[in-house]
Amino acid sequence: MMKRKIEIMDTTLRDGEQTSGVSFSVSEKLTLAKLLLEELKVDRIEVASARVSNGELLAVQKITSWAVSHNFINKIEVLTFVDNGVSIKWMQEAGAKVQNLLTKGSLNHLTHQLKKTPDQHFKEIEATILLAQKHQIETNVYLEDWSNGMRNSLEYVYQFLDFLSNQPIKRVLLPDTLGILTHTETFAYITDLVKKYPNLHFDFHGHNDYDLSVANVMEALKAGCHGLHLTVNGMGERAGNAPMASVVAVINDFLPEIEIAIKETSLYTVSRLVSNFTGFGIPANKPIVGENVFTQTAGIHADGDSKKNLYFNDLLPERFGRKRQYALGKTSGKANILKNLQELGLTLNDDDLGKVTQRIIELGDKKEKVTKEDLPYIISDVLDSGSYQEKVIIKSYVLTHSKGLKPSTSVAVEIEKELFEENAQGDGQYDAFMNAINKIYNAKKIELPKLIDYAVRIPPGSNSDALCETIITWKKGDNEFKTRGLDSDQTVSAIKATEKMLNII
Repeated sequence: MMKRKIEIMDTTLRDGEQTSGVSFSVSEKLTLAKLLLEELKVDRIEVASARVSNGELLAVQKITSWAVSHNFINKIEVLTFVDNGVSIKWMQEAGAKVQNLLTKGSLNHLTHQLKKTPDQHFKEIEATILLAQKHQIETNVYLEDWSNGMRNSLEYVYQFLDFLSNQPIKRVLLPDTLGILTHTETFAYITDLVKKYPNLHFDFHGHNDYDLSVANVMEALKAGCHGLHLTVNGMGERAGNAPMASVVAVINDFLPEIEIAIKETSLYTVSRLVSNFTGFGIPANKPIVGENVFTQTAGIHADGDSKKNLYFNDLLPERFGRKRQYALGKTSGKANILKNLQELGLTLNDDDLGKVTQRIIELGDKKEKVTKEDLPYIISDVLDSGSYQEKVIIKSYVLTHSKGLKPSTSVAVEIEKELFEENAQGDGQYDAFMNAINKIYNAKKIELPKLIDYAVRIPPGSNSDALCETIITWKKGDNEFKTRGLDSDQTVSAIKATEKMLNII
């Protein structure tokens, strides 16, 4: 089958920047422009709106200077306006060679916003196109509010396209400006225009107000459109634009007659960089690029993956430069844990695996976040716990720390089923806790080991909510031994390590 080549125009740097609170710096725009064209392999990029600011001008100058040296200048596009040549002058100063001219695609916008007749509007557009041509600037034309134009003023849209058919332009850009289209309308409208104007190149520019942008893109392609406008992470005004990653996956998996140049393995990298630059977080469940989309949580799914990949689909994470993960928590089964152990190069016997599984379930019930990197600490803690008989239980404690006051602790300890309570102050919460424990054991005339080393670790690359392992080295007489405690709270993990010491002595 002969495939139909579709152009992908990324408008993250222009339309995506209309996301509330988002603004790219000059260096960020240049970095992303390079990445989009060289790494992701998009066909074109819309980088700015003319006349916006001095910073915008400088950014476009930097991008066009780089683009000229890499033979990409005709891939750099700028939104311009019908403004008696002001935008064209700005384009010249910026060094850009392709304008995306914003015009009115519905009679409603033309009448109430510009207060002009179609003939007046067309004459001004023609003058702008000819002026651009005079300065060797190529023109594409946006029909703003085109979707409402097709619904409510079809004859005006036809009149407009009849006019554009005789103009020296390269593309007609069809935006669903307010995100109102259904997939059936998208197919019907674009089918109509492609048949009626076979010599025009049509791009579809979808918005996501009804969460229909990807469906609309699919129908636009089936209807015969020649190009798409997308943004990384679906950024854009209101609910955003059609998202790059989802659209690319849909095209590659469900539209075999369509060919695109996008490099799938770079989608995740670009997505993360855009998120970092903008501070605009990616929802964990966002298809393709979300944190959770290639993570199996239920143990039965991990088990199925080990048995002929029963829970795999065509969206293999490796396509997008990612890896499948197996979450650890209260729904984890042994299969999830085995998958993570394999990645770490660790093995456990069935008995120990069962103990570790139970501990992870307990942590999940407490809403603790457990990661693959936590596993060695959990294993160490569980196996260490099995080396003694539990005769001492720290039943409860209250830790207080107030500015200007010494930390204090109240503690209740059960020793061989007898309950003891005590309180004390100290130089820190843990010191206060130990002072209270010492009071109890001094009363029983039992000397506790000396604490000679205290080490705290969290898994490499973890966040502030990571599980924390505290390893305490004790000395009694000539003997030294270590105990470990594991918890997301550092002081609590030290208390757990101390409880183990009390059971060992």
